[in-house]
Amino acid sequence: MIRTDYNKDDSGGYQPNGLIESSPFFSWPPRPSKAVKHLFNCPGYLLPWYPMYVTIALITWFVLTPDLADMQSFEFRWITTIYFRNIGLLILIWGTWHFRFYVQRAQGTRYKYDKSWPRKHRRFLFGDQTKDNMFWSIVSGCSIWTAYEVVTYWMFANGYISFLEFRQHPLFFVFLLLLIPLIHDTHFYFGHRLLHWKPLYKLVHYIHHKNINVGPWSGLSMHPIEHVIYFSGVLLYWIIPIHPLHGLLYMQYVALAPAHSHVGFDKMIVGKKLQIPNTGDYFHYLHHRYFECNYGGGAVPLDKWFGTFHDSSSESHHAMRVKRRRLHG
Repeated sequence: MIRTDYNKDDSGGYQPNGLIESSPFFSWPPRPSKAVKHLFNCPGYLLPWYPMYVTIALITWFVLTPDLADMQSFEFRWITTIYFRNIGLLILIWGTWHFRFYVQRAQGTRYKYDKSWPRKHRRFLFGDQTKDNMFWSIVSGCSIWTAYEVVTYWMFANGYISFLEFRQHPLFFVFLLLLIPLIHDTHFYFGHRLLHWKPLYKLVHYIHHKNINVGPWSGLSMHPIEHVIYFSGVLLYWIIPIHPLHGLLYMQYVALAPAHSHVGFDKMIVGKKLQIPNTGDYFHYLHHRYFECNYGGGAVPLDKWFGTFHDSSSESHHAMRVKRRRLHG
């Protein structure tokens, strides 16, 4: 999403002081100069956070992942190595976001989308939103993430997935790395729309939407069936030639990026002057606030194409409030 400065919305929280715009990658007529700027600007398509996920994936692949030769059969040793490595990553990344913004409260409510703090409530497991979110994220989310990753490595080790070498196809290799956010965003939109089908919503997706005032641990707080759907985008990588690093980065991006997209703050203040933009995701926050808009992530303008786009304007806020009253009384 391309955004401008900030202002208070009608609930007292912070929102962009301007409209949310679609990615220029899909503009018609094409705007190549704006697309290139969006690729490298901060905030933009890659910055500020995607290089961090690429770095984590590289360290994970070269340091924290067993050798493929050991993965030709399903063995307890290497599977548990991956499982506990993923739990460690989840706690490190998600816990850091939560500690800074919700335990330490390092910047109070400055740049917070919802001016209030998450509260204890009986609708959550253990009567506590954070404990509820951690339970679903670690017990269900990390287990299903690991299951997909284990099967992917096993398929590579046994030659069921074509192996793409960097030295043979360096440009295509890098292109596939850069394409991951677009692939995830497309898969996420259609999977998310499916989950808002009334029977699936009542059975499955309601768990995620208990989090109206989101925090970092809300991002992966889902029913196990939703986790199966959410991580299933990796199935694309089972049928196209890739390197295991592509599958690893895709799964880590899908698992770890929701922490910052659900952090609930738009900017992170470091020191007295430095402000890191695009820390949270106002576009997705609006989905948690209104439920029936902004189903995707914004990298691909599917919401605009399918008529579910909320651009943060006062007109969009009004339209969603009217729709909510009409549907829910």
